[in-house]
Amino acid sequence: MAFPTRVLLILLVIFTVFQLKIDAKESQIHRKRGLMNCRFDKIYQLGDSVSDTGNCIRENYCGSHSSCAKSPYGINFFHKPTGRCSNGLLMIDFIALESGLPLLNPYKDQSANFRHGANFAVAGATALSAQVMTEKKIVLSFTNSSLDVQLDWMSSHFETTCSPDCPVQLKKSLFLVGHIGGNDIIYGLSQGKTMEELRRLVTDIVQTIIHGVKRIIGFGATRIIVPGTFPKGCGPASLTQFMTNDSSAYDEYHCLKDLNNLAIFYNDHLQQAIDEMKKEYTNITLVYGDYYNAYMWFLQNAVTLGFDKNSLQKACCGIGGDYNYDKSRKCGAQGVPVCDDPSTHFNWDGLHLTQAAYSWLTRWLIDDMLPKLNCHV
Repeated sequence: MAFPTRVLLILLVIFTVFQLKIDAKESQIHRKRGLMNCRFDKIYQLGDSVSDTGNCIRENYCGSHSSCAKSPYGINFFHKPTGRCSNGLLMIDFIALESGLPLLNPYKDQSANFRHGANFAVAGATALSAQVMTEKKIVLSFTNSSLDVQLDWMSSHFETTCSPDCPVQLKKSLFLVGHIGGNDIIYGLSQGKTMEELRRLVTDIVQTIIHGVKRIIGFGATRIIVPGTFPKGCGPASLTQFMTNDSSAYDEYHCLKDLNNLAIFYNDHLQQAIDEMKKEYTNITLVYGDYYNAYMWFLQNAVTLGFDKNSLQKACCGIGGDYNYDKSRKCGAQGVPVCDDPSTHFNWDGLHLTQAAYSWLTRWLIDDMLPKLNCHV
């Protein structure tokens, strides 16, 4: 009987390994050696809902108005809402795991362990301050915790955890300044700003982000990722709000050209600013995170990756219209359903992506950024 038992065990192991490979897009726990070779001991994240792991829900106003605090958010990994605006893990979660580190706790959770870094990102946050946005006659919906506010939190955090030796203690840390700035554009778009006004806004956003990067260099950061923004014309929310009968307004992926061109304009300016910074800070590793091309790569390869081609621009959790999105009945509202299999859907709630999508975007981004991080892989 020993022989059959051994054979069964071997077959079980083979099947398990094979199944894990097949379900890599759903299991999400990547263990490539790449980022581990960087030997980061801490990660610090600034940003918005793309990265927020629980700060917004701990703010009074933001938390009371955030759908991300409700079920079914978190349903496919944590099995409960954590403040992440997805059905499970985010890109920062995958980056932490691939670095061999635990998931980052939100800074607002004052009882949390911050031994391996902290997450300062807040859903709905802008790069520009609330005061500047008000001056530009753009109303903020959820939070005033802009990039400068998050940087102030970071400063306070370091004063109590590493000062006066922060440059030494942060030497092996990774900093991510964003995704942030996308909400500034979205709020402006939604409130009727012209494309010319938004292009002028981009200049201010980029300057603010660069100023933020300089602040964290002052804290002691030496390895910094500064992500660009995603395409703005491909998601259910934008496609619903700016729907048009003019077929020439859409590209081959059924994305709105003008909105995507605005994102490209933003990313080009951010990259140029980063390149200029590199000349000034030659001893600092500054890496641009190409979220735009990661997103477009996914759209081009989604079917091969196992995603439903008919649902790429429909919200998994949503209701109504061509894109399964209704601004007045968002994911988390009573009676709004969830798709049968979120692992085959790209978009989660009309504004944010699924865990499966974030998994693939993270893989692409790591492959793109790793050679630039100077980790001696």
